[in-house]
Amino acid sequence: MPLSIAPGSPHIPVMQPSFPAKTKQAASMINGILTDVTSTTFSDKIMITITQDGRLAHWIHVPLDSPTPRFADQYLPSGGNEDALLPIAHLTPKTLLGGSTSERETVGQLYATQIASVIVTRNPEEKRTVIIGFGLKQYESNREVFYDTVELVEQCL
Repeated sequence: MPLSIAPGSPHIPVMQPSFPAKTKQAASMINGILTDVTSTTFSDKIMITITQDGRLAHWIHVPLDSPTPRFADQYLPSGGNEDALLPIAHLTPKTLLGGSTSERETVGQLYATQIASVIVTRNPEEKRTVIIGFGLKQYESNREVFYDTVELVEQCL
């Protein structure tokens, strides 16, 4: 990391990061609700927030590195068009904060696993942990809402 001298203080060095965190944003109306997505990539984490009405109430993390793939993963078919929509089996989401009801927990983990799968599919060498913050007004199992939300996240990756 390069050092420089802070303005007005010739004796205090200031650390300037060589690689600042990159941020991308996208917004869209999903099911009649303005949905904002922000993606910030750090050297060790990928943070994604999905908010509606400025709320954030549920945080999930998904480690992308798996020390040993599950035994079943070796025998699952891959590469077919039907399988392309399935999340990658070794991804295991874990709630950090929020998810107060089982419905919120389940839907949040479904979103998190699918988003992490998109990231790994785009870059199979990706090993950073994905942290996703949700602030959805309604946690529903609507297929169209799900796909629209994941597609909006893809625009930020």
